[in-house]
Amino acid sequence: MNIELPILTSEQETEVAEQQLNRKLYVETYGCQMNVNDTEIVQGVMHKHGYDVTDTPDNADVILLNTCAIRDNAEKKIHERLNHLKYYKKRNKDLVVGILGCMAERLRGDLLGEKNLVDLVVGPDEYRRVPELVENALGGGQGVAVKLSRVETYDDIIPLRTEGISSWVSIMRGCDKFCTFCVVPFTRGRERSRGMQSIVDEVKYLWDSGFKETTLLGQNVNSYRDEEGGYDFADLLDACAKAAPQLRIRYTTSHPYDMSDKLIETMAMHKNICEYIHLPVQSGSDRILKLMNRHYSVEHYIERIAKIKEYMPNCALSTDIIVGFCTETEEDHTMTMQLMREVRYDGAYMFNYSPRENTKAWKMGDDVPDEVKTRRLNEIIEQQTKIAAEINKTEEGKTFEVLVEGPSKSSTKNNSNDQWRGRTDHNKIVVFPHSESVSYVVGDTINVRVNRSTSATLFGDVVAG
Repeated sequence: MNIELPILTSEQETEVAEQQLNRKLYVETYGCQMNVNDTEIVQGVMHKHGYDVTDTPDNADVILLNTCAIRDNAEKKIHERLNHLKYYKKRNKDLVVGILGCMAERLRGDLLGEKNLVDLVVGPDEYRRVPELVENALGGGQGVAVKLSRVETYDDIIPLRTEGISSWVSIMRGCDKFCTFCVVPFTRGRERSRGMQSIVDEVKYLWDSGFKETTLLGQNVNSYRDEEGGYDFADLLDACAKAAPQLRIRYTTSHPYDMSDKLIETMAMHKNICEYIHLPVQSGSDRILKLMNRHYSVEHYIERIAKIKEYMPNCALSTDIIVGFCTETEEDHTMTMQLMREVRYDGAYMFNYSPRENTKAWKMGDDVPDEVKTRRLNEIIEQQTKIAAEINKTEEGKTFEVLVEGPSKSSTKNNSNDQWRGRTDHNKIVVFPHSESVSYVVGDTINVRVNRSTSATLFGDVVAG
């Protein structure tokens, strides 16, 4: 259901903002990078209405959980987190708690009043209404706003980015592929793209604002289309690279079916477009790919990989793999293992199949036993770890340009400052010794010579000059 709220005049908006001055907003983000960007959009909307963003729920007037519904475990985390938030509700009876995002769209009214805690539920296309829904909740009401849109892209909203040197730019929303395992078309709606110029302007603004890297986001960026100008994703990527030639540019996620020669050639033309592609394959079996409605064959996928390597021999590749999809056999599993050995990914996100309601695969049944899924997943993880370690071993002795991100995880954990980390344009983490006397700071690009490696990390020393 959707509650109807009044449209405020500009004078009324100003009055509301004054009333909300000094109120604190806390948002927790779960799931994909798209959700990170959505959180920044919500923060931008709420900031315009007088809310300050806080990094702790302790002093928040509004707590929002931006959720993911891709896998069952993601939803379980939210229900667990709601139990923890009861503490804050007991301490502050006026606290507003809301659920945003894909889980909100999928479960809708079922979440309202969850654990006597949730006051509002807002889907991905209704974030403009969050301030009004919050005000309604502060007055004792509850609200659900989950209507999907065919036009909403938030292209006129400036996301509130609160930290870091990396940024996310949403170039499109929704998806039209309808993979049988995926809830995205049902939780985020149909595909629609922002105008190219608004994206290019935002990318240039980010560089001018001090950001050093940006990632263009979409469920399937390869199908981006500016209908008015007739531009495709390759055109957009080219325009962004030219608008901010010193800004590192990445993108995700790609669909193999729409990975064009033009896009690959455009990447190879620009030094500031990172030579890294995340290209989800999901399975190495044509039979399973057909059941998944992936629109491509293994042969087509391998041909796309070959084309990428032709234009960018050193391009790093990562992928998604779903283990134990409906009716997956040992032969299907073996085919996936073989594909991994042939492509040799630098990294992979590997998961057991998780049935989701409302998808076509839900009706196919979940017939692969959990213990079989777990065994197959372990085999795939073990093989990928070995391949990644072998690839990283070949990087030893080489020098890379590294974007400095700050103290490494181990240094942060140990409350020290002796080891720092950065990222290559191949999206690989590099850890190096740090001294207070060095001349670089977070956001600088430095040269690091790699001297050892693991499957996940490169280690090296800063090269002077």
